[in-house]
Amino acid sequence: MNRRLTLVSSVAGAVLVALDGTVLTVAQPSLQRALHASFVQVQWTSTAYLVAVASLLVFAGRLGDRYGHRRVFGLGMLGFGAASAGVGLAPGIGWVIGLRVAQGVFGALLQPATLGMLRAAFPPERLAMPLAVRTSAIGLAAAAGPLLGGALVSGPGWRAVFFLGVLPAVGFGLVALAPPGPDRPPAARAPLDLPGALFLAVALACLVHTLVALPASGAAVAAGLGGALLAGATFVRHERRTARPLLPPEVIGSPAVAAALGMLVAASASLFGTLFVETYVLQRRLALDPFQSALRSLPLAVLMVLSAPLCPVLLRRVGARWTAAAATAVLALGVLVLAAATGALALGGAFALLGAGFGTVMVAATHVVVRHAEVAVAGVAGGLQQTALNVGPVIGVAAGTALMGAGPRTALLVLAAVAAIAVPAARVLPAPGVASITNTADKRVRRGIPAGR
Repeated sequence: MNRRLTLVSSVAGAVLVALDGTVLTVAQPSLQRALHASFVQVQWTSTAYLVAVASLLVFAGRLGDRYGHRRVFGLGMLGFGAASAGVGLAPGIGWVIGLRVAQGVFGALLQPATLGMLRAAFPPERLAMPLAVRTSAIGLAAAAGPLLGGALVSGPGWRAVFFLGVLPAVGFGLVALAPPGPDRPPAARAPLDLPGALFLAVALACLVHTLVALPASGAAVAAGLGGALLAGATFVRHERRTARPLLPPEVIGSPAVAAALGMLVAASASLFGTLFVETYVLQRRLALDPFQSALRSLPLAVLMVLSAPLCPVLLRRVGARWTAAAATAVLALGVLVLAAATGALALGGAFALLGAGFGTVMVAATHVVVRHAEVAVAGVAGGLQQTALNVGPVIGVAAGTALMGAGPRTALLVLAAVAAIAVPAARVLPAPGVASITNTADKRVRRGIPAGR
């Protein structure tokens, strides 16, 4: 697959997943009425997907490293499209929930592959712009999703929402699997570490389910978090002892990668927690209808789309360290402004700061994670990045839910602090002019010599 087609495919996969999440939110009330479902059952249409996708992303990335990202991407797209069509034809809410689990499984397959394909196709020094294009496309999808979903629900009905991505998913899936075959996997195929994958999946599933289910009883929260801690500790113990761990030491042992992942978790938690809280502020305190609320927040999507392509320029001139630090600080500032904003101008400015900060830090931190991974483990790196961007929003919304009792202003101040605390982590990111640690490995791969592990 050539570079242009690889970029288009990567963008298509990322947009498909982003659109699915935004249009589902719009469709849920209509879906509930049509299928005579309870509120808890409708919540599970989102929860089931989140638990499935978050628990499998890293293992799916490992599958891409072993069997080829193009092949895994193609299977993920075809499966995602088939599951989407199944939801659109589902006769009852139980079928919808089950098929949403299937969507989560196939979504987990395709998401790390979208980054793994880019890492394999582009040299490290040219990787920032493809990542920026991908981020801008996600921003556009986030902006267009509610409008498109609303139009479809109001017209053909909620089932049309799920048919929206079927043809693109099938088309790109078939292209990815067409001859001359998938991209070349590493010559030495290491074991998949199935026990490690199972322990990690259980830990993440328990964590995500517990956070999504908040507020819940103390016993349920304790059981969920206890299960996550136990599975997580077992996973760490297993990884230290196994000869072929699921998470290669060269990936998780890098301070820069760890810092970038932490910044992605903090930034996404701050942003999505803020959006959750501000929805209540706009619609209840300021008495705006959903459409007016969407207009107030539109600068977020616009600035996210515009800031992402500017990030590669900043990375070249000042490096990932200062770019990520400044972007995270801008995000925190946007939350602070939002905590005091009531007028349309102030709200628009605050949302613009959120979009500019998050769009930039997403590109900068992702660039560090993906670039610092050898091609042979790019899928695992992509899986970790996607896990951070799935777990972060869950943490942010859970925090926003827990803090709403103290008032929206208090909740927003805490969420601003979440982003601000992550700023010092940028100190370990690469400075301007620092060469990628993967250059040697990349050259060896291009010359036909397997990269060292």
